[in-house]
Amino acid sequence: MADPKKPSSPFSSLASLRDALPAGPERAPAPAPSAPAAKDPFAAKIVVAKSRKGRGGKTVTTIAGIAEHALEAITKELKHALGTGATIEDGEIVVQGEHGPRIKQWLEQRGAKRVVLGS
Repeated sequence: MADPKKPSSPFSSLASLRDALPAGPERAPAPAPSAPAAKDPFAAKIVVAKSRKGRGGKTVTTIAGIAEHALEAITKELKHALGTGATIEDGEIVVQGEHGPRIKQWLEQRGAKRVVLGS
C-alpha cells in the first residue's frame, strides 16, 4: 500500500505571515463577575389573563411578566396559596381555573407594583 498524502491546507502559507503583523493593542482584563444580586422578580409589568384556547374548554389563568429565575419558586408558592394546580409553559405561569382577582391580590401582597388584569 502506498502512503496516503496529507491534504495540504490553503491557509498554511498564511501562517508564516502572522509573525510579520504588528502587535495589537493590549486588552483590558475582563471585570470579575460580581455575585448575582437578588433581582426583583416583579420588576416588569405583570399581566394576569384568563384563557380557554387549546385547553378543551377548561379555563386557566395565565401570568406573564415574572422574571425567569423566579418562576419555579413563585409557581410553587402560588399553588400552595390558592390550593390549585399550576405549571410553567413558555415562560408564563398557567394556573388551573379562573383566579384572576385572587392572583392579583396575592401578587400585590408579595410586592408586585404593576399588576394588570387582562381578558
